[in-house]
Parts: sequence; C-alpha cells; structure tokens
Amino acid sequence: MQRAFGTAVAPAPSTRKKTAARVALVDLKESTRFLLTECFRQFGIEAVVTSASSAERLCQEKFEACVLNLGPDAEKIMQAARSSRSNSRLILYGVGGSAQEAMRYSKFGINAMFQEPVERPAALKLVRATHMLILHEFRRYVRIPIMTEVTVISDDGHRLSASSIEVSSGGMSLKSAEDMPSGTSIEVSFSLLSLPRVSVRGVVTWRKSKSFGLHFDSADDRRHKIKQWIDAYLES
Repeated sequence: MQRAFGTAVAPAPSTRKKTAARVALVDLKESTRFLLTECFRQFGIEAVVTSASSAERLCQEKFEACVLNLGPDAEKIMQAARSSRSNSRLILYGVGGSAQEAMRYSKFGINAMFQEPVERPAALKLVRATHMLILHEFRRYVRIPIMTEVTVISDDGHRLSASSIEVSSGGMSLKSAEDMPSGTSIEVSFSLLSLPRVSVRGVVTWRKSKSFGLHFDSADDRRHKIKQWIDAYLES
C-alpha cells in the first residue's frame, strides 16, 4: 500500500519549456531593468542582469542579445561582445541619447536604441519589431536593424550624412534631417561590422519625416557584397 501510494504522488517530470534565448541587461537603472525584463519575457526571451564590470561574461557565456547603457563603460562592453566568438553577432541595443550620439559606437554595429526615459509602449514596440532576430527566426525577418554612419551623394554632387535604420539585400532605410525626395538617384557609402566600407547606387522609394527608404540598383554588382554579409550574419 505504501509503495502504491508513493507511486501515485510522485512528481511528474517537468514539462516546462527551456528559454529560447537570453538577453544581457548591462548597467541599467532598476526601473529600466524591470520594464525590459517584462517586455522580453512576453516573447520567450530571458533577461539576465549584469553589471558594467562584468564584460568577461560576454566573452564566456552565450547571449543572443545585449542591452547596455551608453555610458563610460559602453565601449568596453561592446568590444567584449563583438570580439567573442559566441556573441560576435548578438543583437545589440543601446539605452541613452539620440541616434546621433549612438554613432560614436557605429563600428560596433548597434542594432537599435531605447530612448530615455524608457517607456513601456515604445520599449514593447521595439522588442516586438526585433525579437525574431533574437529568436533566430530569420526566414520571417529579412531586414537587419543596424545603426551605422552613411554618406549619401546625389547625382548633382550634393553630399549629406545619415544613419542607417535597417538594411536588407535589396535596400535600406535611413534617418536624416535633410530632405531626400522620392525618385532621387543617389549613392550611399557605409560599413557594417566585418564588412569593409562599400558604396552602392540606388533610388529613393519613400520619404517620411526625417527618414527615407532606398532601393539598391539591380545593375550595381556592389550590392552583392551586402547580400553576402547579410547571409553570413543570419547564419552565424
């Protein structure tokens, strides 16, 4: 009887699913950590709180993403992540000032920015827009969010500076304070992490307030370098 009773009440094996991915929250305010933890949790992503002095964790442990404060230690943290074999392609979020300020770290390829003060609607919108990359659902996400400096030159020789928002094998979206009308033929020049500076021609296909979209010229073979980089980025 005792044996039968013991068998009946033995706990069943745990069926809880393992977390699909982890995001490191580095040197963030408590309120920001709490908010982002809840946002990432909605998409099955575990948030791991770390300090600015624990850069070695990004060399020793595997993370799919990292959110860090763009403070004095930001460069050290990003260098540790990008130089790590397991984390060199992790999705990198900055928390802090404007996109222009984030350009100081463009060589590290920040993917997206949480603007301070971090508010739930905007934070959730950004996580929703990028979580497919964190979860490696690449077939459903062919655009790579990444922030880097871009030089834009129009056919009449006018030159302006912009920052990238997203890039795909067929084009990219950019942020710029200067107007760039739809239909304008331009050449853009930029670099992406392991991709040396590349130039490619294209046509502006849409314009919104302080941003515009570019479709790469299918006759410009230089665009193949961008496609190769994206393929490698998604496969890593």
